[in-house]
Amino acid sequence: MANIKSAKKRILVAAKRQARNKHVKSYTKTAIKKFTLAANAGQKDAIQTLFVQAVSAIDKAAAKGVYHKNTASRKKSQLAKMVNKAV
Repeated sequence: MANIKSAKKRILVAAKRQARNKHVKSYTKTAIKKFTLAANAGQKDAIQTLFVQAVSAIDKAAAKGVYHKNTASRKKSQLAKMVNKAV
């Protein structure tokens, strides 16, 4: 355990950020998984709305710094390919 006051604070801040990042990443992965399952099942009516939700979650994660912008772009591109393939 750290003895210096600033080091103690860094530990607390890092834990807080880690919790936020974990929540955002989990929410994003869930949105992507829901879309992927619908796309693989061929549910054409649900694909469009789930695609929008997944892309929105990815964009929010990238804006918060959880995902790098290129990672977010790659994930959105993969989802778009799945939409085009399913429709």
